[in-house]
Amino acid sequence: MSSTTGTRLTGKGAVVIGGGQTPGPTVGNGRATALTFAREGAKVLVVDLDEGSARDTVDEIRAAGGTATARRADITDEADCAALPGAAVDVLGRIDVLHHNVGIVPRGNSDELSLADWQHGFDVNLTGMWLVCKYVIPVMREAGGGSVVLISSLAGGLAGGATIAYTTAKAAVNSMGRSLALENAAAGVRVNVIAPGMIDTPMGVDDVARASGTPREQVAAQRAAMIPMGHQGTSWDVANAALFLASAEAAFVTGAILPVDGGSALGLPRT
Repeated sequence: MSSTTGTRLTGKGAVVIGGGQTPGPTVGNGRATALTFAREGAKVLVVDLDEGSARDTVDEIRAAGGTATARRADITDEADCAALPGAAVDVLGRIDVLHHNVGIVPRGNSDELSLADWQHGFDVNLTGMWLVCKYVIPVMREAGGGSVVLISSLAGGLAGGATIAYTTAKAAVNSMGRSLALENAAAGVRVNVIAPGMIDTPMGVDDVARASGTPREQVAAQRAAMIPMGHQGTSWDVANAALFLASAEAAFVTGAILPVDGGSALGLPRT
């Protein structure tokens, strides 16, 4: 995170769900977004199941002169989700931005997945997101408005790929985002969805490389070859899209599903 600060979120309180990350040499989407929001003047509550990873994000923010606090929460636990708004208001003073970045990829075709794996994927990718919104959005409504940014995936109906449990849950996230946007528009709460394509993150590349036993460089090259722009995106591409949607520059934008994908939704590269 650069020590140079902007002003696009000055005075705002931002909650970033999934602001830690899995291990890897690159920055994850959630951490990059928390750093970007702080750089632009927001006070940030970094929420993650792994409190140590959330604290690492907070340390980076503070080292660059920003303001942030870490909190552990399990979004599949309704009690944890219900406690989030009060905890956020206590440390931030207000909730202007909710950014939800948590996701997992259950591996396996439809006939290979166990019911438990299918259900866990939905609990994390969809139900947990709904629970957080259920408890945080009313606080934003009462305060007069705010911005919610949900992270989906290009695989959620905009392009093929991944596995059935993941793609189905992410397609539901897209639909949920539009429903929440309509529900809350009159109250001044905007809800938008970002659908990342192939982003060079620990979850996107390193987890795949470990699971398949393939060198990281090979996985990255294979992914880049599938993208019309010829290279993967970075977590900063996702974070900058989130910053736009969180800021006043997107004041008349709600219910959008924004691909950040280097053209992948358009099809395979032309040869």
